[in-house]
Amino acid sequence: MKSARDRVSEHSIQAAFIQRCRWNEAKYPPLKLLWANANGGARNAVTGAMLKAEGVRAGVPDLFLAWPSGGYHGLFIEMKTPKGRMSPEQKALMSDLGSAGYRCVECRSSERAWLVVMDYLGIRFW
Repeated sequence: MKSARDRVSEHSIQAAFIQRCRWNEAKYPPLKLLWANANGGARNAVTGAMLKAEGVRAGVPDLFLAWPSGGYHGLFIEMKTPKGRMSPEQKALMSDLGSAGYRCVECRSSERAWLVVMDYLGIRFW
């Protein structure tokens, strides 16, 4: 049985992906327009109410690349662990974003996220 230390976390997957993107911004300038949407995490009731009043919305994907490509307005990525599952709010919002002209992808590894972004930007390695 794996210990908590051995398990892959969504944080570690996303952090590894972001690090790779930051290292490659000079080579691929659109990566400068990639950022995280800090909607997740446990918060107390007061902070939660304040964030909700400011417009925080349940289900917003973890990452956004604000670069139009391939007929899309931008790319949203929802990071998950290999065993993670999207919430109903995440599924609904990603469907709505897709209908609005954004590409939306669920990724379960930093490598998968990298390949999705490279494909989205039209960069081929094969």
